[in-house]
Amino acid sequence: MKDTICALATAPGGALGIIRISGARSLEILSHLFSKDLTSAQPNSLHHGFIADIDEVVVSVFRAPHSYTGEDAAEISCHGSRYILNKVLELLTTNGCRMATPGEFTQRAFLNGKLDLSQAEAVADLIAADSTTAHRVALSQLKGHFSSELAQLRDQLLRLTSLLELELDFADHEELEFADRTELRDLAQTIDQRVSHLAATFQAGNALKNGIPVAIVGAPNVGKSTLLNALVGEERAIVSDIQGTTRDAIEDTIQLGGITFRFIDTAGIRHTDDTIENLGIERSVAAVKRAQIVLMMKEPGVPYPDVPLREDQTVIHIENKTEAFQAKYGVGLDALRERIVNATPQFSDTVVIVTSVRHYEALCRAHDSLVRVIEGLHSQTPTDLIAEDLRLTLNALADITGGAITPQETLNNIFSHFCVGK
Repeated sequence: MKDTICALATAPGGALGIIRISGARSLEILSHLFSKDLTSAQPNSLHHGFIADIDEVVVSVFRAPHSYTGEDAAEISCHGSRYILNKVLELLTTNGCRMATPGEFTQRAFLNGKLDLSQAEAVADLIAADSTTAHRVALSQLKGHFSSELAQLRDQLLRLTSLLELELDFADHEELEFADRTELRDLAQTIDQRVSHLAATFQAGNALKNGIPVAIVGAPNVGKSTLLNALVGEERAIVSDIQGTTRDAIEDTIQLGGITFRFIDTAGIRHTDDTIENLGIERSVAAVKRAQIVLMMKEPGVPYPDVPLREDQTVIHIENKTEAFQAKYGVGLDALRERIVNATPQFSDTVVIVTSVRHYEALCRAHDSLVRVIEGLHSQTPTDLIAEDLRLTLNALADITGGAITPQETLNNIFSHFCVGK
């Protein structure tokens, strides 16, 4: 954290390139190379000049703590030539900068309190977002909507913990009663309902982030591969009148309505003695199990396949080679696309959706601990055991944002709310 770091923030070879610098010596080091002294530069200011005899540039100056990292920082906008960018980086490292490690700028933003851990992770998600929905979800998390939700839960849990800690501190005074167990249990149940709801959004959130899996299922030769090709707009799968052509699941990704979908063309499901084809059918059944949406295809005179489905899966039945729908000629495709999009949960920009496995697992741990708290309050479990489960709940939620609940914080909460010793 004491080093001044630098790194290329844009891909080389474009019209322009940006080099970022952060650390206490940023402006001092840059002033040795720039045609103007920047050590007294105003925050959030732009400066035009030359970097040595390499390039004409514009330098953006940021002052701590009002910068991305919370440190003194600068950005050099220069031409995007690989040679120029490498020479500027070479000059910076020669004069006292160190090349940043991957993610170090955002890591410093977290360590300096500019972002919590969930917001820092959202930065990576925002960069990787390849659809409107994925972008909206990542931006919502970066804005702190998830953090705000967790902060509210944290405050409620801290109140519970404080009340129980008071009981422990004044256990010798039986005449003092700080909390009604029924009231505490109701509060714990309310908190657990919200934690469980957040965890339940993970399946949809993870699918929105990585692409919603859609399996195309049916008997051989009903038009599954033709439908996949029509949806993705290219000859992705082999189309043939010979049954059993598709021996494995073929997958491709497209966007519909700003949402990424992963379409999976599966092997035709039928009884066969062909060992290789049977392996493909087994993989098809496995693909159906993973899918969130199942396009169940048939043609006139051919039944829908008998495959195991989950209750939470959306099944869209398609009868191909009819007047209403013909995948080969694109008839009915627009209506099908609309049905697929409508089968996807719709979220506003402020709705909190969990997209990270790490966040989901932390919420599950918090739920497990809260269940023990609720059971303990109902069965008159000793206060110290309930308080320990509450601490585990708080720690699980703190793992998401990277903050920890300290004994001093609990103590401060006790005094601020209950005026002990007045």
